[in-house]
Amino acid sequence: MKRLRSLPSYEYFSTITVFVVLLLVFYLFTPNHIFVNIRNIRAISKVIPEVGIVTLGIGLLMICGEFDLSVASILPLCTYLFISFLKLGAGPLPALLAAFAGGTLLGLLNGLITVHGDIPSFIATLGTMMFWRGFLYVFTKMMPIDLRAFMQPGSGFEKVFLHEIGGVLPMQMLWFAGMAVLLGLLLHRHRFGNWVYATGGNRLAARAMGIDTDLVRIVCFAIVGLLCALSGIMETLRLESFFSTQGKGFELKAIAACVVGSTLLAGGRGGMLGIFLGVLVIELLENGLILMRVPVFGISAFIGLAVVLFVLLNSWIDRRRAAARSVR
Repeated sequence: MKRLRSLPSYEYFSTITVFVVLLLVFYLFTPNHIFVNIRNIRAISKVIPEVGIVTLGIGLLMICGEFDLSVASILPLCTYLFISFLKLGAGPLPALLAAFAGGTLLGLLNGLITVHGDIPSFIATLGTMMFWRGFLYVFTKMMPIDLRAFMQPGSGFEKVFLHEIGGVLPMQMLWFAGMAVLLGLLLHRHRFGNWVYATGGNRLAARAMGIDTDLVRIVCFAIVGLLCALSGIMETLRLESFFSTQGKGFELKAIAACVVGSTLLAGGRGGMLGIFLGVLVIELLENGLILMRVPVFGISAFIGLAVVLFVLLNSWIDRRRAAARSVR
């Protein structure tokens, strides 16, 4: 019990332990150790950041005590804005800024509906997810749009997001790590981060301390929208095409990764390191199971089991800590 008290980040330790165990298990049991093959590492390093960048924003929002299920609709809407501006003859940079602005505004809209409508964010963003998804499906007729009709391969703009450093490390992973560091500094080294924790931990107490909790929540929603735009553009450049189903399922996978990373569903607890590790655990679990030839439709069962086990583990840790504090 004394040792448990001396480990304030014990939940991160459990996530790291699971991460290492997964690496060992998949290394030993995938055919021909293909899990650690350089081609597989390069492949997953290009895919992980797409859901990972969105998850960083979702994690920040969850610490604030809110949810956003609409990321699966905001992401393709932003990429559609991006490719539409390219079709109009605008350069990649104006198209990028338009997508960023669109994502931020959609996030702000979610925040305003949740805060000023006094609606639970789960319900508010479920509604906006369904609305924007239907709007996009009707407007695009669910037809893909070829990016190469408007942007030649190998452009400098594309290299900023897709270039491989040393032929091994994709730029996507650097973007993911960079966003994690940036948001980590915001959350752990800036007073805004204190406001986020206070808002998620006890909103009434935070207001009593003079914190504008409504503004904090709205800003967190806007950050999620901006990150959806960034992730969507990276995915569009990688796939060389727009699809109206881009990002589908990201919302639940992001929440699962945050939970695995020891983010409290009720808000007020979590951290960027844990969220980052949670993304790696979920994505490596999915990749490893595929390489072990587990049926694709059964993979979600393993991810669901992992989420439940992590919630139980964190609950057990909380009870032990509470017992330790009472003894002390």
